[in-house]
Amino acid sequence: MNVSHLKTSARSLSSSVVVGMFDGRRPAPGTSTYARGQSAALAALEFEGKAGQVAVLTAPDGRRIVFVGLGDEVDVELLRQAAGLGRKAVAGADAIATTLHQVGLDGAISATVEGFGLADYRFERYKSTAKTRPELLLELVGGTVDTSDISTALITIDSVNLCRDLVNEPAAAKAPMAIAERLAAIASAGGLAVEIWDSARLGAERMGGMLGVGQGSDRPPALLKLHYRGRRPKAKLALVGKGIVFDSGGLSLKPADMMEAMKDDMAGGAAVAAATIAIASLGLPIEVISFSAFAENLPSGTAQRPGDVLEARNGKTIEVLNTDAEGRLVLADALALAAEAEPDLIVDLATLTGACKIALGPRIAGVFGNDQPAIDRVLAAGAAGGERLWPLPLPADHRPMIDSDVADMKNTGQGRYGGAIAAALLLNEFVGEVPWVHVDIAGPAFLDKAEQYLPKGGTGFGVRTLVELARSFG
Repeated sequence: MNVSHLKTSARSLSSSVVVGMFDGRRPAPGTSTYARGQSAALAALEFEGKAGQVAVLTAPDGRRIVFVGLGDEVDVELLRQAAGLGRKAVAGADAIATTLHQVGLDGAISATVEGFGLADYRFERYKSTAKTRPELLLELVGGTVDTSDISTALITIDSVNLCRDLVNEPAAAKAPMAIAERLAAIASAGGLAVEIWDSARLGAERMGGMLGVGQGSDRPPALLKLHYRGRRPKAKLALVGKGIVFDSGGLSLKPADMMEAMKDDMAGGAAVAAATIAIASLGLPIEVISFSAFAENLPSGTAQRPGDVLEARNGKTIEVLNTDAEGRLVLADALALAAEAEPDLIVDLATLTGACKIALGPRIAGVFGNDQPAIDRVLAAGAAGGERLWPLPLPADHRPMIDSDVADMKNTGQGRYGGAIAAALLLNEFVGEVPWVHVDIAGPAFLDKAEQYLPKGGTGFGVRTLVELARSFG
């Protein structure tokens, strides 16, 4: 997407204009010129300016004018959503002018650009009828614009869309090593230090969880490590992502309909890598080490069996009673590795439990942790990035839920209840005393229906939260 700033609309190349209206059809800044004489038409469409409303009218000069509702009090996320709705209302337009960035909010420029750019996303690589689309031209008309806000937004868009592409890619095209190498190439071009650990290195490094999960597939696991060190870093942040490129459930086989979207089970691994690349591109004053644990969970004669015991990197043992609870096994190794780096904070992202999706629905991620200030920081970063997070408990007296008769712990809880807590309790065993926050993105990582600026399929959830988290240390 190309973004330009015009002081007036006189030089605009756009045949479509997106403007905002507050509740009661009150024009937002920059809207009055376009709203003049349109009151009756808007009333006929029952457009009142409520948040989420959209009305498309044709101006006397032939341009399409898209009015998007901002509600009574707009915030940055509602503005981002309004921009996304505006883009979708004129989905075929190659050039769009807007005045939404003039709304008097800190972050209005970035939110406007992000809303248009994220809503412009398409994944059409495998459609035989797909056409090459010209790059969208977005014209910000009027007001004062800081070009650094535009640059920041474009970096964020690119990173979120990178994550979306990887999640939407069919599992056959993203073997663990292949996806690690694809991300490594992008990261290396951006100046990051890169390591890929193959199965031999994983064995030498005592990564028993990753090897156990991956042994059922003939495409071996791979760990991607990215390292960025900004100038005069204010903190050291470790990011860990679950990267199951396809999850059949292993020998504890999922029902067929539950496998249909399981190409998305690597969304956490893609998000932490994409966020690290974005943080480096932004030049933020922080040190970041990210670990994406990629593996494939398939049933075969070599697959791990219920009742097997794995030894993770930190020496703790896990009895595998359900091979479909595999994400926590690869995360155990990666979290232990992250803790060894002695960061100020570890954050992991994982499409970990259906239980979290049942508890919070498809649009909200669950947050657990061992340190309240760290949890609060991550929640604030989610709010700043426009991603919805909700804290859930990690009670110490629930630890017996994962007690095992034969190992240090088991990879399941007690029956169907408290599944998200049980998974988080296991992860807690691998971070030591380092402040740690676990974000269960099973719901919002992949949507069945598009909304505002979010597409159907992979959403790139978590990338913006992690970028804002890194920014919070500066």
